[in-house]
Amino acid sequence: MSRHVLISGATGFVGRFIAEHFLARGDRVTAMGRTPPVPGFFSAPVVFVEGGLDPARDFSSVFAGVDAFVHAAFDHVAGKYRGGEGDDAAGFRRRNLDGSVALFQAAKTAGVARVVFLSTRAVYGTQAAGAMLQEDMVPQPDTLYGAVKLLGEQALAKLSDEALCGASLRVTGVYGPAGHGRAHKWQTLFDDYLAGRPVASRVATEVHGADVAAAVALMLDAPADAVCGQVFNVSDLVVDHRDLLGRVRALMGVERPLPERADAAALNVMATERLRSLGWRPGGADALDAFVRAVVRGLLAR
Repeated sequence: MSRHVLISGATGFVGRFIAEHFLARGDRVTAMGRTPPVPGFFSAPVVFVEGGLDPARDFSSVFAGVDAFVHAAFDHVAGKYRGGEGDDAAGFRRRNLDGSVALFQAAKTAGVARVVFLSTRAVYGTQAAGAMLQEDMVPQPDTLYGAVKLLGEQALAKLSDEALCGASLRVTGVYGPAGHGRAHKWQTLFDDYLAGRPVASRVATEVHGADVAAAVALMLDAPADAVCGQVFNVSDLVVDHRDLLGRVRALMGVERPLPERADAAALNVMATERLRSLGWRPGGADALDAFVRAVVRGLLAR
């Protein structure tokens, strides 16, 4: 059965993956954002509605006829999430918390059955070095970004009932191909390495954008009692710059030195058993290899 899915932030990096997933399923997609997508940005036609994160706005007309709402929009200083408030912490909180809650309430008033909120691993904040991040542990956000996302999760859970089923996804770093004319997350890293510029050691958790989209779809398809009012970690791989660039070096046939391996002992890896119990199966190393190969093909074709 096809749905009418409204996606805020659909033209963003992660939002595009979500929109494409639902388009591929044959769902009707409406993209909400501040500016319309350029022609050809999506693989199939979508309806665009203008809408920012304004808690004073009446969103009732936006939600008319919508079956599910995916809230992927976030207003921040370009290129920053942590520290994305810049010098306007009050405005950042008003837009991203009050604006999000206004959207959740408008969706419920309009009779939208399911709402999915894209949250972040930043809600966990400072945890013991090396501790596994479990959804039921006490969050300790150490940034305004993480604190605002946590409050958004809590607001959606409070609104969830028999009429509206809301779920939040705590997403780690996301990689994958960017939209036309845009840079993927590791483009500067790859360019620096291939140009012989210094590259810092780093290790982090990552997930492909297509796997985030699959997790979103599960929140709409799963039985209500399995997801309503719940939070789910979304993470797949531990990726070290040394291993990532080692793939690039092998495929490009270059002999430039690799950065030192980062110390992963203190890394907080995210447990994903709760999401996997619903049938979520991320792409793992195969997805990462396919992405790097596609990037390298593009570099070699220049």
